[in-house]
Amino acid sequence: MSDAICPVTALIRQLEETLGSGRMATPWNRRITEEILDLLKDVAWGRAGADHLPAIRELAGSLRDDPPSSAGVETGRQVLTALSAHEEVFRSHVETHNCATRDCVKLAPAPCQMACPAGIDVPTYVSLIGLGRDAEAIEVIRRDNPFPWVCGLVCTRPCEFMCVRGRIDTPVSIKFLKAFAAERALSERHYKNPPQGPAKEQKVCVIGAGPGGLSAAYYLALKGYGVRVIEALPVSGGMIMVGIPRYRLPREVIDREVAMLQELGVEFRFNTRFGSDVTLEDLKAEGFAAFFFAIGCHSAYKMGMPGEEDFPQVLDAIDILKRVALGDRTVPGKKAVIIGGGNVAIDVARTCLRLGSEEVTIAYRRTRSEMPADEEEVEQAEEEGVRLAFLTIPTGLTGEDGRLTGLQCLRAELVRKEGSTRMSPVPIADSDFVMPADVVIGAIGQRVDNNCMTGLKGLEWTRRSTIQVNMVTMETSIPGVFAAGDAVTGPATVIEAIGGGKRAADSIDRFLYGIPQPKMPPVPVRRGRVAYFDIPASTKMVLKRPEMPLLNIDRRRTTYQQVELGYSENDVREESRRCLRCDICLRCGKCVEVCRDKMGVNALQLGYFDFDHPVKTDFRITAERCITCGACAANCPTGAMQMEDREGERILSLCGTILNRQKLLFCEKCGATLGPARYLDFIRKKTGTVVSVSNDRRICDACARKESAKANVDIMPV
Repeated sequence: MSDAICPVTALIRQLEETLGSGRMATPWNRRITEEILDLLKDVAWGRAGADHLPAIRELAGSLRDDPPSSAGVETGRQVLTALSAHEEVFRSHVETHNCATRDCVKLAPAPCQMACPAGIDVPTYVSLIGLGRDAEAIEVIRRDNPFPWVCGLVCTRPCEFMCVRGRIDTPVSIKFLKAFAAERALSERHYKNPPQGPAKEQKVCVIGAGPGGLSAAYYLALKGYGVRVIEALPVSGGMIMVGIPRYRLPREVIDREVAMLQELGVEFRFNTRFGSDVTLEDLKAEGFAAFFFAIGCHSAYKMGMPGEEDFPQVLDAIDILKRVALGDRTVPGKKAVIIGGGNVAIDVARTCLRLGSEEVTIAYRRTRSEMPADEEEVEQAEEEGVRLAFLTIPTGLTGEDGRLTGLQCLRAELVRKEGSTRMSPVPIADSDFVMPADVVIGAIGQRVDNNCMTGLKGLEWTRRSTIQVNMVTMETSIPGVFAAGDAVTGPATVIEAIGGGKRAADSIDRFLYGIPQPKMPPVPVRRGRVAYFDIPASTKMVLKRPEMPLLNIDRRRTTYQQVELGYSENDVREESRRCLRCDICLRCGKCVEVCRDKMGVNALQLGYFDFDHPVKTDFRITAERCITCGACAANCPTGAMQMEDREGERILSLCGTILNRQKLLFCEKCGATLGPARYLDFIRKKTGTVVSVSNDRRICDACARKESAKANVDIMPV
């Protein structure tokens, strides 16, 4: 839970205290205050509409302007002050149905959605995929991310790192579910753009056709603006096109999703470099009113080793990946050594194998556990034959007659330095050796090539040589000029660039309309609350994350065919059922506490809630102990825990996971529901009473009273 208190919740508590104190003596003032309180509760519970806030202001104003009642005047001022000071928070509750502080329990976003830089409503689209409604799932995704298929293949999945299912076994495979839904929706011709807004006179120019620039162009086009995208490369996509190999991200996928922008009327100008081919003044003269820079990090850092400039066989990974993406199939060398441990190092190593290199080695100064590259990518690289040399520090280069022959290295050990939490590699004395190599490729990081931006007077830069922006609005120091993506954050992920582009599009819209910019980051929008599907607890526990089928190893080494073949439809539907629906269950623990501490039953073994009494989660245990008293459901603040009687059974479920079902007993006289036998036994032991039995019949209290009264009259007539 957040330490911050939601202004909506705080105001509700203030009004409840005022009404409970008795200070509001005037009936009229009390009635108005109660009406304000009801409206605020609608806001806190996601029931509010566009008229709620104006209505609250009007009612509060009438209280403030009623001099005879000091309590009314004070209350009116409190409400108006709260609305004014926290206007964005109140509007967010109404418009996005989310509460960032999680005080308004019905509006608390799921951890996966909060972790997504684009704020995608993950639980909703995962549930839709599980129901087979793939096209609807893609509609939900594209409200926050125009490239679900691209991200379904290459996203670094921060949502999965926060997935609560990972506390039980493994996270839900959110990334691959997205890829499946995108491919299915496209194949069935359900992959469509939403309706555009009315055409606007203003035009916006986007510099850079990477994921950040394309995202901004998409959302601006949807708002009705004329958008032109300028790109120095001959293709769109930026680093996802020229930096991610085809075996991970087929070009057809990028082309198809970029084509969706062209359908919206976005104009593309390729082979056009900003600063030389076109300037800001040129674009302003054409009538562009706002500008968005997403130029990316297309330059590599030098390794700083002696001899680096002396050998033409010392290359950088970004340049190789770019040349290969544009059609160059030159073999870099028979023995290639890549320096680095990130995803780029893995990508260029696997690319060298496919180009024809006989030996490919990655030299990394730390150990495998410290590698920033995705574990799956590392494993696939090893399977394909890439060698990994850990605890290896490059120190120099060797060669003969101008040709590179080897990489000079030292062995290292990890030592924790004072004041640091990270282990640092320290060279081992007299451990130097030479690693044979006829090409050395640096993959130690990327930077912004800002040569094209030198003509922008007044543009501020950070110490990291990235563009300085307001991280809420993405506006630079130049009015009307915005920026996002790697040019702002440094080398980052596709989804971070998309999130930045989306925020920038909204800010550009505000700028062109003269609307004040927000002062806090946007709260992720809950796009829907899809009903969960029933699943037995035993099934919920045994469902496992499926293994991704991969292309045959021999074909992987020699072709650029996509390596990850994707899940089957059955795998996808089953995987979506593993979701715990954290958009509904907040893991507040009230159900466990009341069952354990109040009722003394302790039937809910839900260790993933992270309590002071940690236990291994097992939904199946509940059926062994639960008496279906309903105390957990009655105390659940979000309705995640539910108990209902249907078809002669009492069923307890948590977000659709059926924890227990007990056969109901009924009054043999009137047919009224008595409850399950286990519950009745529990009540008997607790109270010393039992359901009345008359003439060997189980009857309800009402019928028992009638029978008792009749018997008394028969014994002692009036």
